[in-house]
Amino acid sequence: MRVLLTGGSGDLGLLLARDLAQRGDVPVCLDLRPPRVQRGEFVQGSITDRALLAQILPGIDVVVHIAAWHGIHEVTGQRDAFDFWDVNVTGTFNVLETAVRANITKFVYISSTSVEERFGVYGHTKVLGEEIAQTYVVRHGVNLIALRPRAFIPHWNTDTYKNYLEWTNWFWGGAVHIDDVAQATLLTVDRLVQNPPKNYLCLTVDGAYDYSPDVLANWDADGPGSSFAKQYPNFVALAEKYGLPVAKRPSLKNITQTVQELGYQPRFSLQNLLEELAKFGSAGPPPPLF
Repeated sequence: MRVLLTGGSGDLGLLLARDLAQRGDVPVCLDLRPPRVQRGEFVQGSITDRALLAQILPGIDVVVHIAAWHGIHEVTGQRDAFDFWDVNVTGTFNVLETAVRANITKFVYISSTSVEERFGVYGHTKVLGEEIAQTYVVRHGVNLIALRPRAFIPHWNTDTYKNYLEWTNWFWGGAVHIDDVAQATLLTVDRLVQNPPKNYLCLTVDGAYDYSPDVLANWDADGPGSSFAKQYPNFVALAEKYGLPVAKRPSLKNITQTVQELGYQPRFSLQNLLEELAKFGSAGPPPPLF
């Protein structure tokens, strides 16, 4: 199976290309920059280039549309509203329209929980991206599943995080690990091939959590940090050493439908994070092998 990964040289694209190749599929990565490790085929270019898309889409079985400017680019001011619109909105339309013209019917759209911030620059483009995606389901009968992951920039992205500790403080309040996003994406690809949905599906992707609903509902009932201490007694000293925000209550997203539709089971929780921090320190574990 040939799977096009737009933005395939990015963090998620690298993991997907590796996993697809390992199971015998052919990843076709489209990106402006070459991947650090090439798996399958690489095409250098942009989703804003309609002529290039028309050349490479014929023969593709499934499109996984990742390419986008992200919330971090809005926060840091690296990109402006024109940039976001050109790639996230026009680029998404380009990929979908060209895919339909190439008779491709299976499509994964990577959206974001930032649609909840619909009037932000990034969030608005994801709202519009989902609307475009849903339109192509209705208008052209595309088998399409949109995934809404939480932010998932990994600790090994040194353009964003200077070390594992900085990433830890971000992850602490509720997040999803990039490995779980990759898992959900592969499950989505398989669902589209084996049992494509008749209607538009939009599924939230969140991480794993160790706290029970009762603990979350009665957070820190015995004082600041008490819920953490009861759940992770072996890591209290570690948390004190690194000044971790133990009183911060994690926020969870509802992934019930995602579990039902895909069989998705997130694996990485705060327990895993604490184990890695204890083992590797503030530098964190090494990047994955691609």
